[in-house]
Amino acid sequence: MGLSEAYPMKGGDGPHSYAKNSTLQGHVIEVAKEVMKETIAEKLDMGAFNCSKTINIADLGCSVGPNAFAAVETIIEAVRSKYGSESLSSQIPQFQVFFNDHVSNDFNLLFTSLPRDKQYYAAGVPGSFYERLFPEASLHLVHSSNSLHWLSRVPEEVTNKNSPAWNKGRIDCANSGEEVIRAYKAQRERDMEKFLQLRAQEVVNGGLMLLNFGFNPNGTHPSQCVSNLYLDLIGSSLMDLARKGRISEEKVDSFNLPIYFMTPKEMEAAVERNGCFSIERMETLPSRPRGNGGNQSLDHQMAAHVRAAMEDTITQRFGEDIMDEFLDLYRKKVREIFIPFIAKSAGDKGDSLLVVLKRKY
Repeated sequence: MGLSEAYPMKGGDGPHSYAKNSTLQGHVIEVAKEVMKETIAEKLDMGAFNCSKTINIADLGCSVGPNAFAAVETIIEAVRSKYGSESLSSQIPQFQVFFNDHVSNDFNLLFTSLPRDKQYYAAGVPGSFYERLFPEASLHLVHSSNSLHWLSRVPEEVTNKNSPAWNKGRIDCANSGEEVIRAYKAQRERDMEKFLQLRAQEVVNGGLMLLNFGFNPNGTHPSQCVSNLYLDLIGSSLMDLARKGRISEEKVDSFNLPIYFMTPKEMEAAVERNGCFSIERMETLPSRPRGNGGNQSLDHQMAAHVRAAMEDTITQRFGEDIMDEFLDLYRKKVREIFIPFIAKSAGDKGDSLLVVLKRKY
């Protein structure tokens, strides 16, 4: 597949860093906590450990850590409880946790912020999860949250002016033509095929993967997907700046994010094609953000998240001087478009999908 494109979150621990502005992603992990514990208790096959003295856990797409640490602690707590429920507390192995992300991730901050009371050994594994990362049959549990919506790269067709899938004036596929959506979907299928193929080599027979990611509900057009609305508002804010002459419209035309939100059916089809995993659980979780306890309005919270997640990518393409103006436009669109949209869909369960896969024997 060649090298994967990297879009790192903002490093460091400054006021605009991802470490200080990832509460939305943290909420997804918090909501999934009890479901993850319950699933490990019910689905984890103790035979997968095969008398191993060490249980190897990988967190894929860990970023700078605060949320990954919470997820890992939940998994370890659940495994310990599993041993206890089978009267094997005296036989609990040691835990080795591998934190994975792109080479450009701020691993320095990740390591300096590791919990002092952690009950595991920690190591960093740099590289894309669309590449081979671990030795054969070496992982017992794999976790990934808020990461699998990222593709390995932008589909080539959407930036080609001569292609029917040229995505002029937009940075994602949600409100684009069917050709653009098909190009993104095809890239998603190739990437997921690779992801499952690689993990099938790395995960032990009976091992579990707990994958939590934004998704598009079955039968819903991408333009009506809450997760896609985040991206669409970023793109329309950039186009507003282009109309004002603040940035080049041509640059917006060539700027696309490698993000695609799968439907549950698309995930099921990918697992079936791969054939190495069984779906043990798949359910939506009520993870939609509602603001930070009243201390920070949703529009400011989302703008802070976008800045932490996208500032480096946006400023590299369009320059640093537009960031504040861009965020003002984005906040306004959240108030006028996003908040009314989610108010109308208040009865929905959420926009996060938890999928638990078991490596077949």
